[in-house]
Amino acid sequence: MRHRLRAYFITGLLVVLPAVVTISVLLWLFDFLDSVLGRFFALLLGRTVPGLGLVSSVLLVLLAGLLATNMLGSRFVQAFDRLVLRIPLVRSIYSATKQISDAIFLQRRGAFQRVVLLEWPRLGIYTVGFVTGETRGDLQETVREPLLNVFVITTPNPTTGFLMLVPRSQVIDLGISVEDGLKLAMSAGIVVPSRLSTDAPTRLAAEASAGPPPP
Repeated sequence: MRHRLRAYFITGLLVVLPAVVTISVLLWLFDFLDSVLGRFFALLLGRTVPGLGLVSSVLLVLLAGLLATNMLGSRFVQAFDRLVLRIPLVRSIYSATKQISDAIFLQRRGAFQRVVLLEWPRLGIYTVGFVTGETRGDLQETVREPLLNVFVITTPNPTTGFLMLVPRSQVIDLGISVEDGLKLAMSAGIVVPSRLSTDAPTRLAAEASAGPPPP
């Protein structure tokens, strides 16, 4: 009976925990977004109206997007950027935030392009990386073989990691989506995509043993 109750409890925990965490995150997100302008309306109206701050925030973002898409609004945004970038401390925070948001929301600044496998931190040990682009300029001119910019994230925090400049022949495309790659890395290997190629390390070792390509 004790083992059966333990099995029931674990099964129930696996069912309830994802739902509880999801609901908690959604409630926290709602409270946070609602509090951005909710405090202003609470002072203005003399009482708190749940959801009013959230709706106002969404409308404010839509209005900002509408204004930024026309010529006059885009000039105002550019002038605001130049003004903020002149402030010593503020410009570092603003510039970093703007670059991250552009990389996430703008396809022309595409962040993670595909998921690859590479040998790191030493030969015989493999890790998952995300190609962010091709190496160009002086960095590429110092070597003969084309290099790829590969970002290896730290588990379980995907916002930090290491930038690798890896020869194209030393990476193997895993053939999975970026979302599946992030799940694999952030879960410390617990969540493994079903389409993940099982012979990728073997193929990489075979290519490495064949030596570098002829110049």
